[in-house]
This record gives sequence, C-alpha cells and structure tokens, in this order.
Amino acid sequence: MRYCSTRGGVLGWDFRDVLFSGYAPDGGMFMPETLPVLGPDILRCWKGLPYSKLVVEVASLFIPAHLIPRDDLEDLVGKAFSGFSVPEVIRTARLKEGLSVLELFHGDTLAFKDLAMTCTVHFLNYFLRKENGRATVLVGTSGDTGGSAIQSAKGLPGLDVVVVYPRGRVTPVQEKHMITCLEDNVHVFAADGSSDDIDQPLRRLFADQELVRSYGLMSLNSVNWSRVLIQLAHFIYAYLELSGMELAEAGIDLPELEVVVPTGGAGNIAAGYIVKQMGLPLKLVAMVNSNDIVHRTVTTGDFSMAPSVAQTLAPAIDIQDPYNMERLFWLLLGRDGYSVKTMMEKFQSSHRHMLPENHRKLVAIIDIYDTNLSQAMLTGTVNNEGILETMRRCWKENQYVLCPHTAVAVWHHYNFPHSPRLNRCYIATASPAKFQAAVLKAGLSFDLPQSVLALDKLPTRYQNLERSLNWCKDWEDRLKECIQSVSRVRNNLGTYYT
Repeated sequence: MRYCSTRGGVLGWDFRDVLFSGYAPDGGMFMPETLPVLGPDILRCWKGLPYSKLVVEVASLFIPAHLIPRDDLEDLVGKAFSGFSVPEVIRTARLKEGLSVLELFHGDTLAFKDLAMTCTVHFLNYFLRKENGRATVLVGTSGDTGGSAIQSAKGLPGLDVVVVYPRGRVTPVQEKHMITCLEDNVHVFAADGSSDDIDQPLRRLFADQELVRSYGLMSLNSVNWSRVLIQLAHFIYAYLELSGMELAEAGIDLPELEVVVPTGGAGNIAAGYIVKQMGLPLKLVAMVNSNDIVHRTVTTGDFSMAPSVAQTLAPAIDIQDPYNMERLFWLLLGRDGYSVKTMMEKFQSSHRHMLPENHRKLVAIIDIYDTNLSQAMLTGTVNNEGILETMRRCWKENQYVLCPHTAVAVWHHYNFPHSPRLNRCYIATASPAKFQAAVLKAGLSFDLPQSVLALDKLPTRYQNLERSLNWCKDWEDRLKECIQSVSRVRNNLGTYYT
C-alpha cells in the first residue's frame, strides 16, 4: 500500500511517512494510490466481529505488516480503546420508528474523535519509541479535535502537542478538556477568531518545509490520513450491524444502508465515501448546520465560503472551510491531481469557486428533496430551531437525549420518512454532556457524568492569541516561536513549564 497527494505532486509514500505528515509537500492531502475491494465474502466473514477487531482488520488493509506487524497492531488498537467507558467501545441505540443511532462518543472526551485519535497517537508512539524520535503535533480545532488530541497524547515522552481553539466558540466542557491538562507536553492557545481563521496560520506553518523537517511538525486533524483510516471502520461496523445483510441470499446483491452524518470539516463523510468506493453498499447523507458550504457545493456547485462563520448550537461543525472535500473531489474527479490542485488553490486564494459544469456532473449535483435519484451523496441543512425541535421530539418519543450535532443528522429522520426496505443509521458524534446549554435550551435535562463534573475543580493553563491588524502573521509567529522553544528545551532534556 502506497500513498499519493490529491494534487498530484507526491507519489509512493508509505504509511509511516504519511502518518508523520500534515498536508503533503505540494499542499494536497494524502490518499491511498489504490483502494482495497470489500466484496460480499469479506463482509460476511467480518459479520459479528467486535468493533476493536474490525478496526484491526480494516487497518491491516492500509498498514503493511512490515511497518506494524499484525500482533503489534492488535496490541496498539487494544490499548487505544482500553479507556473507553463501555467495553464494546461503540454502541447502537435502536429507537422507535426505525431510528438507529450509532454512539461513537464513549471515549475520554465524549466525542467520536477519540476513536481515531487514540489509535493514531498509539501508532505515532510506536514509531517514535522504535526510532527514538520526537515529533511536534500542531492542531487547530473547532472544539472536539483539540481535546481528543490532548487526552490521547498527554504525558507521552516523544510528542509535544500544540492546540489552537477559537475562544468563545466552543462549549465550556470542550474548553475544559483542553485547558485543564497541565502535562508538560501540552501547549494550548485560545485564539480570538473562528476555526477557519485558525486554519490560515496553520497552513502557512505546514507549508514551511524547513520548519516541518527541523521540528518533526505534523498534524492530528483529519488532514492526517490515519484519522480517516480508522473512521472507515465505523461505517463498515454500521453496515454489518444494521443493513440486514444476513437476510440476503447467496448470489443476491447485498442490501443498501443509508448512513446520515453530521458534517463540518467533511472528514467523517469522506471516510464514508471512501468505503463506498471500496464496494460497501452505502447511501450517504451529509447534514450540515447553517454553515452550509458542503450543502451548497453538492446542490448548486457553489464551493464558496460565506462572509463569516455562523455560531450555532452545533459548534463543532461551525466550519466554512471543509478541507476534506479535497479528498472527495479527488475521488470524484478520477484522481485528477491537476484539476484538484487548480480548484483548491483558487479556493484558498479567493475563498470562492464555482464548479464548472463538467465537474458538477461528476460531483453528483443533487438536492435532498429529489430522493428518486441515486448519486454519490445527498445533503441537507438544519437551522438552530430545527436542531431544538429534533432534540425535543426524540426525547418525547424515546426518552433519549441527542447532542445538537447528532440532532443535525436525526432531523433528516423526522423530515424524510424512508422506505421500510431501506435501513438507516444516524451517526452520533458526541455526548449531550458536552453541550449542556443546547440541552437546556431544548427544555431537556441530562445527568452529567462524574468525569464532566470533575472538570470544574481543575486548574487551567493556556495562552491567548489576540486579534490584531496583522493577526494571521502574528499568530503564525507566536506558534512558530512556541514550537522552536519547546524543541530547544527537549534537546536539553529539560522541562518546559516550571
């Protein structure tokens, strides 16, 4: 298995090199040069596997055994999931009227990011220990990724984690998962801007190849292929559990499963589309909040950022720069690196791009309201009132509390009744415990876990990134200074915080 860039300038990288990278040197994102095929025989063989075993099977398709032997891979995945609050790691809530919710939020930070993040960090630590090396992780977050990266990597001797989050645009629980970690290898910055603002200086830092090489700079956002790789597994797990494939007779096409995903940076929906390309019979629906660039791109070809990022009740998907759309474009455009490079460079310079007619046809332009067509992906958009109505209805009918992001997906269930012949799955990306204000606004209550209550009693540590006339350059300089100074301390075997 070898990897290439979506912009065509890099070929032949192995998993280890991709794991330790952010963006590819040409500015693109790494993808496998070829995708394995998931035929009916493989799927039937995997049916009934526990989630952790399924992750090992999926990961082994993309990580050659000479890099991580099978026994080591099983050990790393087992350790990654050992701290989850339920032994099965993920759960399916089967509610009324065919509403099946796949709960992916039973990790330390109560968000689906913990699934891929813990595995990815264990992979990193495996290579760092083997090579006696060091790396610096730089993460921009809209809320959940930063906390997950911190909790997964805290205390590891070969890894420093620099996290930047948008001050005032995350929930108190999301913020406390970041700023209450006082481990010496954790460095947190609160930026006066949106998550899309944060992405700008981070892209510039990753584009500095001398900085990347000198300080082992890498990303743990879903830019990192390993994050997307692990996310493939929960789509396959959902299919094996909920599609009804066991009822299909031999020689008959396997049934389709509709999977509805709350979408922001598009990493999760990209994973779903990748497994669809591998042969899994999925019908994908990407649901967004008022930050609707993914919906506009799919329905009208308008891949353009709005003037500002709207603050909604689902803050983790308050994103106007869904960078994983680049992976989708690459697949949909037949792995045409030149076209992707041209498109993405124009978008990054102007924040606007209208897909040409020939691209729009490939990208499967379709409106969610025309459900007779079968295309690559359906989309829909939900405002705050729709989120609250969905949370209230789900509680009334099931006594089940949704987080506002999961409600963005489940809104589709209540507004688009489906055929009994088609099973559906809704992805629950976070626990409602992380979004107490939204739960209260919906008029609901929720018993907070002890781990959340304990956060209020912990001391905090973080640095501010103030807004200035030249804020992008100022933030870039501050973060670069942090990376360099931490490296100097580590080279002298010292402690950074006193």
